[in-house]
Formats: sequence, structure tokens, C-alpha cells
Amino acid sequence: MRPIIAPFPSARPRRARQSPAIRAMVRENVVTPSDFIWPVFVREGKGIEEPVPSMPGVMRRTVDLIGAAAKEAYDLGIPAICVFPYTSMEARTEDCAMAWDPDNVANRAIRAIKDAVPEIAVMTDIALDPYNINGHDGFVVDGEIVNDRTVEALVKMALAQAESGAGILGPSDMMDGRIGAMRAALEAEGHQKVMILSYAAKFASSFYGPFRDAVGASAALTGDKNTYQIDPANSDEAIRLIERDLQEGADMVMVKPGMPYLDVCRRVKDTFGAPTFAYQVSGEYAMLQAAAQNGWLDGEKVMMESLMAFKRAGCDGVLTYFAPEAAKLLNG
Repeated sequence: MRPIIAPFPSARPRRARQSPAIRAMVRENVVTPSDFIWPVFVREGKGIEEPVPSMPGVMRRTVDLIGAAAKEAYDLGIPAICVFPYTSMEARTEDCAMAWDPDNVANRAIRAIKDAVPEIAVMTDIALDPYNINGHDGFVVDGEIVNDRTVEALVKMALAQAESGAGILGPSDMMDGRIGAMRAALEAEGHQKVMILSYAAKFASSFYGPFRDAVGASAALTGDKNTYQIDPANSDEAIRLIERDLQEGADMVMVKPGMPYLDVCRRVKDTFGAPTFAYQVSGEYAMLQAAAQNGWLDGEKVMMESLMAFKRAGCDGVLTYFAPEAAKLLNG
């Protein structure tokens, strides 16, 4: 589509910018609280709400407090909450068996959220890194992150989360074949309604540092994740992986990180038309918060501008730590 514009002075584009009312009438994209998925961190213990130092305003909460956080989100109009577990080094093992334990902290949090707010959608994270002594998303054998054995474990993890009440599973591991294996297992076990929001285009990014602190993975990680996450230089590869995951049964797809990869978001939406999400990751959040706290940027304005960028790039929604703050602002 090519717009037809008369020559100046017949055309004065500034006429459409002259007042808040006119700007609102011609605005092409809108951000609402229903666009957000709020990532939250849960930990063992009771009555604890501790700040994540590298993510100002973000807390790790114990399971007994997570229901109240979910109710706050729901009351603000946020439709979904995503659970990430914090685990200590002492709790991590080579076999990662805690990952599919029905009573691990993440699965208990799922049940607590659904008990407190049945209407809210609960999303999960599927990867072995919170439970792995090596800090990797898959099993490490002789220094190699092995694929097929990891997929078997991820399927068990997916089933445990579905049985705990999760409605949206978020495989973030980037192993080959895991979406098809999970979808087959969910169908076989009667979980036909459970959705998969695949981290289909997850890049080997340097923007994840604060998140790894938040889940306790920084000290655990040996080496890097370059053999399973996408090279940041590759967008064609991301499109191929999105297509693969949709063919294997993903209901929705995600690009991660978000702002440095808005070009990929646009390509994904234009190519497939599938529900497309982005993750405004910890490093993006921390950058904006740090600049705002130093007075270098207007925090509220850059927060909302950054969220609008995802909608403009074609995203249907965004996982963002700003969700409650942005929702409060949007709600007036």
C-alpha cells in the first residue's frame, strides 16, 4: 500500500498532529493492559519478598505471597502471569529431577495462583537451567548439551506443569523437536486445551544477565549457550525455526529478546500471521530503569514508548517486567 499525498500546501501532515484529540483519532497502534504477560519469580520459604538487585522494582516472592501478586495483576487487567523459579545451588543436580517434581516451587506456585485467581492465565517456563548444576537448558554430557535426552526430560516437565494447572507452556530451551514431542504427550495425556507459546526465536543474547541473577543461574552456568540459542546475526534462521515450531503444534510464538530484535518480530508477523509475542528481557528492563533512576531518561515515557514499539512491530503482546506499572499508568 502506497499512500497518496497531495503536494504542499494542499497537504499539511502536521494537521493530523495538532491536538491530543486529533492525534488519538489517527493513532495507528494502541497499548492496553491486556497486551501484557507479567513474569514473576518464586522461591522457597514463607512470607519473603526480596528484591532482585540488578532489576529495580522486581521481587522474588514465596509461594504464599504469589496469589496476592496474581490478584493485583488481574485487577489491573493483565490477563496472564508467567512463573519462573529461583533455586539455590544446593538444590541443583546433574539429573535435574526437580524439574518435573509435582511439588517443586514452580508447580506449587501454579496451583497457588489458580486457587487465588482462577480466571488468570498461568504461563510457565520449560527448560532445565533452574535445576541444572551446570546452569544449562539441557543435560550436559562430556561438555556437550545433548538434545534428545533433554527433550525427554522437557516432556516430563511439561506434563507436570499441565497437571498443576498451567494453561500456557513456554518452552525456552531451544532444543530441536521439543514442540512436537510436548504436543504429542499433552494430547495423549488429555491436556488438549493446554497451549504452547514457544520461545521459537530465542537468541544467544547478552541481555539476559539480570534474569540469570534472578533465578540463581549466573553462578551455575559453565560455558555459554551458543550451541542451542540463535546467533544474533541470523534472522532467516529465526524464521525457519518459527515455521518449524508452528508445524509441530505451537499455538503462539515468541521472539526473545525484544527491542534489539524488532525486525524479527515484524518478519514473523508478516510471514505467518500467527499470534506473535516478544519478551522485553531483564537487560532491556534494567537499562531503562537504571537510566531513569539516574535522571537521564523520563522513566514513564520511555517505558510506554518501548512497549508501543512491540505493537508497532506487529506483536500481539509482550512479556514485560513493567506490566503492573504500565497497567496502572494506562488505567489512570
